[in-house]
Amino acid sequence: MKAFAIYCTDKPGTEQKRLEARAGHFAHIEKTIDNLFVAGPLKNAQGDTVGSLLIVKAETAEYARAQLEADPYFHADIWADIRITEFTAAAGDWIGGKIW
Repeated sequence: MKAFAIYCTDKPGTEQKRLEARAGHFAHIEKTIDNLFVAGPLKNAQGDTVGSLLIVKAETAEYARAQLEADPYFHADIWADIRITEFTAAAGDWIGGKIW
């Protein structure tokens, strides 16, 4: 199973849409949590949410995108930009050290 980093930036002025979709988003995350390595909001210096970062388990970038498109945040049209890139965890606490 591969990992894909999904980096989403919010459109300006979508804070209310994000709040309205939050309960559905959390339900979706609970339903699909086994497909996630990690996920959470991106914050600016003032602590405001400005996007989302997910690292998902998937065989292809297309499957990773399909997982994202099933999220109520996607349907709320809050993201201005979505980038999906294959990711290799190479070092750090999450993987217990390093891979080399």
